[in-house]
Amino acid sequence: MVQNDELIRIIDLLNTTYEGEEAWHGPSVVEVLRGVSPEMAGRKITPNTHSIAELVFHMTSWRIFCVKKMQNDAAFDITTPEKNFGSPNLKIDAFEWEALQMELSLSQEELVNELDKRDDDEFLEDIVPGRDYTYYDMLHGIITHDLYHAGQIMILKKALTFKGGGGNSNHHDDEDDFSPRYGDAYDIDDY
Repeated sequence: MVQNDELIRIIDLLNTTYEGEEAWHGPSVVEVLRGVSPEMAGRKITPNTHSIAELVFHMTSWRIFCVKKMQNDAAFDITTPEKNFGSPNLKIDAFEWEALQMELSLSQEELVNELDKRDDDEFLEDIVPGRDYTYYDMLHGIITHDLYHAGQIMILKKALTFKGGGGNSNHHDDEDDFSPRYGDAYDIDDY
């Protein structure tokens, strides 16, 4: 039997990061998203930051990227902001928020299923089609990517809860409860 110890560890890390109940790093992606209302998901704390919904779309997009690369699709890429973070003017209602979370869950399942098809670890050192890095780097990258964005979502969730952004019907989209100092001095559009 061919060894696949590293692949088993990667799958375990993917699952722990995504939905682990007691990960050493803190809340998993699923735990961080728990309790986020559609109103919170669609809100931006400043005009130049992403909403939670955009971050979930983004995380899904990069999981799909990994799946496509695992399927040897050299041409697949994420080349536009809409493919990366979704439509900037998307209104998030209960249905749309549930759909975004379901797509994230399905992309996680699809990625793990794609990895389960592998019989050994040898492919991990192969170069990803259309890129200059290995599958090993890509898979560890998606784990790190999840942790990074889970941290962002946790901060956004706390900020929106603190400032009443969880559905305050008196709040207008053109108002900003946050001082302009949050983000304006930094170019954070790419995050």
